Amino acid sequence: MLSARSLFQEILENDDSYQLFCSIAASGEAQGGWENGRIAALVPDTMRALAPKITRHGADEDKHGRIFNALLRKRGLDPVCVPPETDYTMLLERQGIGLAHEKLRRDERLTERDIVVYLSHSRVTEQRAADQMDMLVRFFGDHPEVGRAVRQICNDEDNHLSYCHEELLRLARAGHGRAIQGTLRECALTEIAVYRDVSLAVMAHMGRILKWPRSKSAVLAGGIHALYAFERAGGWRRMVTLRMPERRDALGGPATTAPVV
Repeated sequence: MLSARSLFQEILENDDSYQLFCSIAASGEAQGGWENGRIAALVPDTMRALAPKITRHGADEDKHGRIFNALLRKRGLDPVCVPPETDYTMLLERQGIGLAHEKLRRDERLTERDIVVYLSHSRVTEQRAADQMDMLVRFFGDHPEVGRAVRQICNDEDNHLSYCHEELLRLARAGHGRAIQGTLRECALTEIAVYRDVSLAVMAHMGRILKWPRSKSAVLAGGIHALYAFERAGGWRRMVTLRMPERRDALGGPATTAPVV
């Protein structure tokens, strides 16, 4: 029976598909680490209190990239080049979501509006990451090879999502509410389309590696399109609601080190 659990189990058991999966994940986390590091360095003077939390966010993303690379090394594998059509982070940037890398490479202070854009973008993408990691923990939290890694990353993603909720609510109280809601909606509607396209591309690559029959690939593609239809019809709203999290000041402490995997 085809299920998310059996699909990921199949990817996990094959070296080539596992190598691609971990390489895509490591690359995305490394990009997120760089972005957060640059944002922390360029925070406007009126928001300097946020810099340590943004730095912690970036350090966590870097750590996740190291974890995925360590999982590869543990199996005697090297990272492979990430196909551009599977590069979620870069495809979002090309759609104008988040802060452009060109802006982040300049040594110019960001504006308060830029920080609103950054946090809104993070609110949406961290929701996706948290949902995915919750699923992986449910399926593989006790797995001897990847269990410890996915539990650590899942905990961090929950912290990141809590941080985004808390800081966006604080900024809304400070008068940025209208800008936040508009930016969140734009980010969410773009993200669900990019996630659909990336998912289709990843599954196409996995299908070729694992030699899936055409019927299986068609079923998986249909499931991806069905998820997009659900999210486009209203499921995207879970990505834009804001509520005070149970984890307060989730990024207020020092970054943790990567676990031995």
